[in-house]
Amino acid sequence: MVKFFTMRFFSGWVAVQVLGLAALVSAGDRTASEARPRVEHHLVEAEQIVRHFEGVIAEDCPRFDSAAARRAYIDSEVERVVLLVAHLEEAWSEAKRTSDKDVRRAAKAPRAQVSRAQNLVTKLQTCMGDGGASLESRVIWRRVEQEVPRRRAEIALP
Repeated sequence: MVKFFTMRFFSGWVAVQVLGLAALVSAGDRTASEARPRVEHHLVEAEQIVRHFEGVIAEDCPRFDSAAARRAYIDSEVERVVLLVAHLEEAWSEAKRTSDKDVRRAAKAPRAQVSRAQNLVTKLQTCMGDGGASLESRVIWRRVEQEVPRRRAEIALP
């Protein structure tokens, strides 16, 4: 009985050590000085997009001469939402490659900026409704979910 308990304890201890080592290795293949500029690149790009959104939200709804012009405007704004989410996800992905908590914290905090994108979608819905058109937010968010992986691949740093 004692040998069985000891062996079980030892096996469990070895498993915990192996898992801990695997987590440490995967989280720390970059130093903070290597990861920080990569994370900051994506965060600066995301901040520029958020500033654009703030401007769009603050302005009056644009008027369009045609449905094609309206669609082009919506497409360009949704593409910016895709790009925002892609940059935020890339920043977090880069941060996870270091064990430095400050770099990780810096990358994680701006992910709350997605709420700005949600405010933009609400504004676009309102503007389209004023122009006699409709815009469904779930369609936009489905498009964002589908296009983010492609955009992440395009913006990922070498």
